[in-house]
Amino acid sequence: MLRDKRAQSRRRLDQRFSRHGDLADLAPPSQGWIRTLRDSLGMTSGDLARRMGVHPSRIPAIERGERERTLKLDTLTRVADALNCDLVYALVPRTSLDGMVDVQARRRAVKHLRNVIVHSQLEDQEVTPDDLEALIADLAYEFRRRRDLWRTERGNSR
Repeated sequence: MLRDKRAQSRRRLDQRFSRHGDLADLAPPSQGWIRTLRDSLGMTSGDLARRMGVHPSRIPAIERGERERTLKLDTLTRVADALNCDLVYALVPRTSLDGMVDVQARRRAVKHLRNVIVHSQLEDQEVTPDDLEALIADLAYEFRRRRDLWRTERGNSR
């Protein structure tokens, strides 16, 4: 039951992401969103500082923090509010979630089956490519349903 809920959740999220196009292509301008929006509005750094309730010397540091990706989300939220903007925060998968699970399950299956293949070769039992593919597919199906799919060995993250 829980496994089905995870699969349903992945499908719902994949559908939701697909409705919003490629959000990852919305790269920030070279000066950052804050400076670009502020300049477009004709707002000085002093104006933004007053709207945020901070000292004007903070604005260049805030804009630099955005460009360097060190700005805290709560500060970015306050800036967005002062610019009359909404902060939209999302982690956008590079591929479908189901696709990521498939790739990881197959990777785990191949790694697991390497030992089986080596032992088979040592015993002069050849595994045909078709047999191997069937074994990988079956094992990947099982790994896909397991809670430890993403667990790694010896600190490997992938």
